[in-house]
Amino acid sequence: MENPILETGTFIHNAIRQDLDGRTSELVTRFPPEPSGYLHIGNAKAVYINFELAKAYGGKCNLRLDDTNPSREEGEFVTAIQEDIRWLGYDWQDRLFFASNYFGRFYECAVRLIEKGLAFVCDLSQAQMREYSGGVDKPGTESPYRNRSIEENLDLFTRMKNGEFPDGAKTLRAKIDMASKNLNLRDPVIYRIMRLEHHNTGDEWCIYPMYDFAHPLEDAFEGITHSLCSLEFEDHRPIYDWYVSNLDFAQKPRQIEFAKISITNTVMGKRFIKELVENGKISGWDDPRLVTLRGMRRRGYPPEAIRAFLGATGVNKATSKYEFDYLEFFVREALMSTARVVMAVLNPLKVIITNYPENEQEMLTLEYHTKNDLGSREVPFSREIYIEREDFMEEPAKKFFRLAPNKEVRLKGAYFITCTDVIKDEAGNITEIHATYDPLTKSGTGTEPPRKVKGTLHWVSAAHAVPITARLYDTFVVDSPDSESGVEINPNSLVEMNEALGEPCLKDAKAGDSFQFMRNGYFCLDSGDNDELVFNRTVTLKSSFS
Repeated sequence: MENPILETGTFIHNAIRQDLDGRTSELVTRFPPEPSGYLHIGNAKAVYINFELAKAYGGKCNLRLDDTNPSREEGEFVTAIQEDIRWLGYDWQDRLFFASNYFGRFYECAVRLIEKGLAFVCDLSQAQMREYSGGVDKPGTESPYRNRSIEENLDLFTRMKNGEFPDGAKTLRAKIDMASKNLNLRDPVIYRIMRLEHHNTGDEWCIYPMYDFAHPLEDAFEGITHSLCSLEFEDHRPIYDWYVSNLDFAQKPRQIEFAKISITNTVMGKRFIKELVENGKISGWDDPRLVTLRGMRRRGYPPEAIRAFLGATGVNKATSKYEFDYLEFFVREALMSTARVVMAVLNPLKVIITNYPENEQEMLTLEYHTKNDLGSREVPFSREIYIEREDFMEEPAKKFFRLAPNKEVRLKGAYFITCTDVIKDEAGNITEIHATYDPLTKSGTGTEPPRKVKGTLHWVSAAHAVPITARLYDTFVVDSPDSESGVEINPNSLVEMNEALGEPCLKDAKAGDSFQFMRNGYFCLDSGDNDELVFNRTVTLKSSFS
């Protein structure tokens, strides 16, 4: 499938090629996540764009942890972000940076703005600043502290740094334009006082820079040529350029915005996911129903499938919403050639083959894949087996080609069997099926009779079956609202089949191994259940996407 992100002629390629012809000789991009949560598919789009474009132009992409706000950030997210990006298939080599390592340089830049008369210490509270800021159709009012002298501002800012004032008592603000139509330019805050332990710098600092101030400076420090970010930062571009220009950097990075992606029937907001975790609605940030990279990994999504999906979504200026089925299409495409095909019965119904010798068993050799050479395994066959309960119907509907009274079907890789009797309990529930087999119909012997059967069933030997748990996933939320507040979780988003049985070969599966459970879908051995054989259904075999 074509990759629209890498197609020449798009707005982002045109801008890069134009700059490489004159403004810079090498493309340098960056992915700058805030370590306040785990990465999701939307973050992965930014990872993909920045790393793939750098690769396409023979450039570099830095990984930078934008850790300027200790009220939301944790060390565990720093580690997880790096692990997830590597799993997705990208390497920043020796170019790992932390915004917190620039705290000293940020402070020096803020002092430089004060010395140039472009920043001032303000005593207004947050509520007062909102009142002074005006509105879309109303210019703001200048702070009464805006015209403090350079000397006074330098003294107050030094005392802010030294911890002489309580949290929230003062801020450092840029002196730009309170009448600007762009509200981001109405004397924005540069620094605030906040006494919180930082995961990297401890309690060394009690003042922290705002993102809009730190972001362009980080890019300039690292020699970033193109700051590729989501469309929400388009209105922030003037302040980005203002800081870069007024701090006299020799090479000025260029900010270019692209649209985020949205996927139906799921949620991506960090605050909302955190709330779901804290309320026990989901098992964690790696819940397989989520489109966090950790959740998708645990569900069994191959990283190459996620990259293929991200590439196919292109790079746009308008937010695009994609059906969840579209993502699953790429997952299915990746797994159909790599997943080993085995048999597992999710809702077992016992079948006793009455004319098969009671104490006998035989080993059948079955390939793991009919088209690709993924090896083979030995599958035991015996008198008592299990089939899917839905594969038997006592009064078969029209075009029901599976097992029914006096009807013959093929057992995958084994024999033809015919149902001869139905055993029920006192309540009328079917407890087991009796059948006979035709020994001349063994698969692969070349002695099969000329008659044809339309139904082929998967099965497991009762004496050799391995108990497993199968988790079946559906879309996470019922609908796809524009807001994540009040979304309704689909009650069928997770269904556990606790009495499932699988082939003996599944005992040797390792966490993360993917299989096609014949006729039931693609499954992955869960990584979060220690030694238990819990398999998450990654995706069904068929898709509604076209």
